This record gives sequence, structure tokens and C-alpha cells, in this order.
Amino acid sequence: MPDTKDNLAETLSKVPLFSGLTESELSFLAQRAVPRHYTAGQIVFSEGEPCTGMYVVESGHIRIFKSSASGREQVLSVDGPGSSVAELPVFDGGNYPASVAAAEDATLLFVSKQDFQALCLTHPQVALKVLRIVGARLRRLVGIIEELSFTTVRHRLVSLLVRLAQKEGSGVAGSTEVALPVSNQELAAQIGTVRELVSRNLSRLQAEGLIQMDGRSVVIPNLKALEAELESAG
Repeated sequence: MPDTKDNLAETLSKVPLFSGLTESELSFLAQRAVPRHYTAGQIVFSEGEPCTGMYVVESGHIRIFKSSASGREQVLSVDGPGSSVAELPVFDGGNYPASVAAAEDATLLFVSKQDFQALCLTHPQVALKVLRIVGARLRRLVGIIEELSFTTVRHRLVSLLVRLAQKEGSGVAGSTEVALPVSNQELAAQIGTVRELVSRNLSRLQAEGLIQMDGRSVVIPNLKALEAELESAG
């Protein structure tokens, strides 16, 4: 179904950043929001590019990541519908601090820097919500730095499996089943390591009976045992 301004206003009303705006204010924003469609893997913007505006995820998921000179990636976040990205460079006038790509086919709503700044000037509560979102993102980044600095690959892998199980795991006969990222390369990017170490540690966890692999699905027979592993895997 093609996007209409009413559909865009409804989508924007569900975004935490814009909750609390009146119908006319949402309509004002919807008139200026531009839907952009991306296929899986397509770059939305790259680190270092001048910031032209911010984006809201309407459908699908995006991955926010940093890249090294050698091409290795560190995923900072995977965000879905209702999330916003690139609010900070809109404010500080800097370039995009990280790259964003579609993790799957996705539709994003683009709001230009000028329109977003004008919105914040007339509605200070939006600017306050940006501060909360940026603050939460900063806390998450501090957590990533802490994990990369002080924990092993095994600990980070177990931690990711536990988070996936708690967030979106499905119960199967007393066990918990989770879906891994599409490849070990992507999994490695999410926990700050390389593909070979992901494969090696998955094999070890399976040999120890903590997980059972079935393609990109992982069955965790005893989630409490895996959670207890976090106490000793660091």
C-alpha cells in the first residue's frame, strides 16, 4: 500500500520521539517526511558523510555499525520499526558518526535537518526526548566498550544468546529456541570478534551441552545453566 500523508502521520505518532505531538503537528511533519525504500544490505548513509537529516524506521530493521580500515565491522545496534537514527548529528552539525545499512528490506522516513531543527525549536519536548534517546544510546555504547575491554569472546557470545532468549526466545518442551543472525560474520560483528572465533565458541558450547545447533537456530536446553555461565565466562 503506497504511503499517504495520513499513513505517515500515523506511523510518526507511534515513534517515541514524536509521541505527544498534536494531530496538526504530526501532519506538519508528515508533509515533510520522505519515505525511502532500501533492500537488505543497502547502505542508508556512511560514517563521515555530511549529515543531511535524521531517519525513522517505518518497517524492517537497520544495523548501525562502525568499520575499520581493514573492513571489519562492529555492530552498535540493530533497530526496528519506531526507532529513530541520526538525531545527534542533526543537532551538533557534525558528520554521521557511524554507518547505517538495511538489515532486511526496509522503509525509512527521512526528515531533513532543517525541518527537524525547526520542529525542535517550536516543540522543546521533542528536543528533551532526543536527549533521553541519545542518553540511552550512550549507556549502550559504554556497555559495548566495557564488554570489548573486559570480557572474552565466549562471555560475549553467551551474553548475546541469553539476551536473545530473554527477548525473543520461544519455549520448546522446556527448552528455549532462538534465531541467530543470518551468518557467523554478522554474529561476529555484533560481539566484536571474527567469524572463526564465533564458530569455535559455538562448537564448544554445543560440545558442553549448553546449546544445540540446528542451522541458524539454537536450542538452549537449560537457560538457567547458560545464565550461570556468564558468572564464570568473563
